[in-house]
Amino acid sequence: MPGIYIHIPFCRQACHYCNFHFSTSLRYKEEMLQAILQELSLRSGYLEEKELDSIYFGGGTPSLLTESELMRFFDAIGRYFRLRPGAEITLEANPDDLTPEKVQALRHTPVNRLSIGIQSFHDEDLRFFNRAHTAGQARASLEHALSAGFTGLTIDLIYGAPTTGQKQWEENIDIFFGYGIPHLSSYALTVEDRTALAHFIKTGKVPPVEDEKAARQYEYLMASMHAGGYVQYEISNFARPGCFAVHNSSYWKGEPYLGLGPSAHSYNGASRQWNISNNAGYIRLLQGSSGAQALIPGLFETEHLSTATRYNEYVMTGLRTIWGVELFHLRQMAPAYENYFLENIRPFLDAGQAKQEGDTISLTDAGRLLADGIASAVFMVGETGPEFRM
Repeated sequence: MPGIYIHIPFCRQACHYCNFHFSTSLRYKEEMLQAILQELSLRSGYLEEKELDSIYFGGGTPSLLTESELMRFFDAIGRYFRLRPGAEITLEANPDDLTPEKVQALRHTPVNRLSIGIQSFHDEDLRFFNRAHTAGQARASLEHALSAGFTGLTIDLIYGAPTTGQKQWEENIDIFFGYGIPHLSSYALTVEDRTALAHFIKTGKVPPVEDEKAARQYEYLMASMHAGGYVQYEISNFARPGCFAVHNSSYWKGEPYLGLGPSAHSYNGASRQWNISNNAGYIRLLQGSSGAQALIPGLFETEHLSTATRYNEYVMTGLRTIWGVELFHLRQMAPAYENYFLENIRPFLDAGQAKQEGDTISLTDAGRLLADGIASAVFMVGETGPEFRM
């Protein structure tokens, strides 16, 4: 079943590594919320299935929303969709927002899962990232959430930063285990273009990211999570059995979803859409719209997915997950797709970086370290390009 993603494009301050779309000014917050609600009204027909598996508030910093602002979204969604019993409703939150009062307010809403951007339990790392919270606030946010009865919890941790030594990284994992949190998303520090971090490295203000250090810390992460009884169901995601993220899993399985807000993406199986990444422009386009309009020129761009593109997306996400690439699915596209994939994945099977179990091929721990390169090796270049002939 489908899901809805709502992008709240506001943050109190900019993290040095972040290239997501956001603004540090809350001046037009109310106008933005009205515009997103208007987009929901206009585009509610995008999803054919009207029962939702998940709602995800991302950003940005959705924990900046008040209880009443969140309830406006739930009331509006309820006019067009039904929620499956037990549907996952996630709110991304910064630790400094999760005071006891805030957490109690969230308990009065349908939100049943918090995704908390901890990133590190050490102040040295947090200062390097330019995070708004402290290590003390990181711990306190978890204590407040657990005390309020939130059992649906996940946190983010970053490894491979110049400030993150091996001992600190091991302490981060130990602290995570100590809280008994059911889910972890963990990412290598990545240097994105047009970020403060990229500028600092280019000008020599901070040292570059060390790939070997990040690989060592990732290997430690995988071994520790496995020993702790967590399943690595996606390259960067670990969960106790039964606690996989419903919303993100739907992305990786190719389920349809509607994205609302500036820069948000939508997918229906045949095409992908992405909204304008400009707050003022987004608000302006929606303010002049009416309920009779299904499409607003300039609001989003659309890519109609060729079979080759759908093949590439499927093998890329499949190889990143525990579900792997199912050969029968490739055969449904065309027998030549299965043959092409098998021919190009063979060296990685022989090297022990991929494994085949029945009709499914997935990566081993050794292969996960090389996931992007392996996916690139099995990609198709062009619908009938030099690497592929029907």
